[in-house]
Amino acid sequence: MRTLRLGDTASSVGNDLRAALASWGRGDGVAGGVALIGYRPPDHPEPLEAVILLPRAVLVVVGVDLPDPAMRLEAPLSGVWKTDGWPLTRQDGPVNPAVDALGATSAVSDALESARAEPLPTGTVVAVGPYVGQVAQPSADLVRGVRILHPEPKSLLTAARELSTHTRVCPATDARRMLTALGVELDHADLVAEGFGDVVAPAVAAASTTFIPKIALEANRPEPAQARQRSLRWLPIAAVLLVAVLLITGIAVAISSADEDPGGGQAPHSSGSAVPVEGIGYTARGTAEATDCAAHAFGDVQAWLQANRCARLIRARFEAADRDGRQAAVLVSVLRFAGSTSGAELRAVADRPGAGGVRDQAAEGVPWPGDRQPAFTSAAYASGREGNSVKLVQAVWLDQASTPEDPALREIATRALRLGTGT
Repeated sequence: MRTLRLGDTASSVGNDLRAALASWGRGDGVAGGVALIGYRPPDHPEPLEAVILLPRAVLVVVGVDLPDPAMRLEAPLSGVWKTDGWPLTRQDGPVNPAVDALGATSAVSDALESARAEPLPTGTVVAVGPYVGQVAQPSADLVRGVRILHPEPKSLLTAARELSTHTRVCPATDARRMLTALGVELDHADLVAEGFGDVVAPAVAAASTTFIPKIALEANRPEPAQARQRSLRWLPIAAVLLVAVLLITGIAVAISSADEDPGGGQAPHSSGSAVPVEGIGYTARGTAEATDCAAHAFGDVQAWLQANRCARLIRARFEAADRDGRQAAVLVSVLRFAGSTSGAELRAVADRPGAGGVRDQAAEGVPWPGDRQPAFTSAAYASGREGNSVKLVQAVWLDQASTPEDPALREIATRALRLGTGT
């Protein structure tokens, strides 16, 4: 762990945090990464304890000094904190420091958006002191990527490992871009030493040199003038062959263009072969992408997306066949965000009954392939999250009525969470 002190921290518990980070040592033997102590996001009122860039996650650490040491801290994200059963209050009312912590995480995520690097999951750590023996958090808060703890080396390391959910190690080049967006410059070699991926060395190592052997010249080769004459004789033949090839290519392109959508739009990519997932076959029926996520949603999900930025929306259509041969239409919507906190919040909204969701392309004038027109009004639903992405799945029968509680449909929707969207 490489620690860089950018400024003073706002709480006394920051001393414990720095000691815990120092105990991890330099390099990636324990956790790796770079910790920016005292980083202050743009337009944020005060500095943070730290922003920790790990090979598989970004942690935003906010410090909270409690009035006294506590054996037990009840710390929900929504609600009053309690220390040893007593509400944590101040003159203007109850206290919930988690609100400020989530705001700080959003500020850091906004700063990292300018890095133009592959986004890492962004977690929030609320470091409390002077001492807390046990912290009680609701399970829903843990799923949102928030950890509240006293920053001892072991507890902080556990939180870092739990929140490092990215599927692959961040390349050192992307890490440099993110650090630059935060106002810090580090060498490529320093980042590789802290566990970030070295994407340069493998490419260089793979390079090879091809030696072209010398070809012995024949003694009886033709004179240069004769060679030029032979070349000239072949020029008309080569020209005729070239024209023929161009004509054939043009005809093929014209035929293929005529087979496509006459309106000029690109037809969705479909696959004729089914992808099996635990006994259920899924056949791709095209995808659509957009950056204005709210424009393609409805209900509470649309309202949430209008108030929160979504980087990208991918909608993938599938037709599925269950074990009994029944056919279902499946819509897999993938929403990508700059931070994992936003994804967790959207999923919590979408999981509520009647909260809306993402519309199928048919509502926007792009019919379902073939002669079937499924309606997702009574669809079975499933959701999942990986890093900064959220998957929302809807499934309905193609040849019979559907209900959200149908066990077979729910199984189809749940299995579809494992499908790729082709991007």
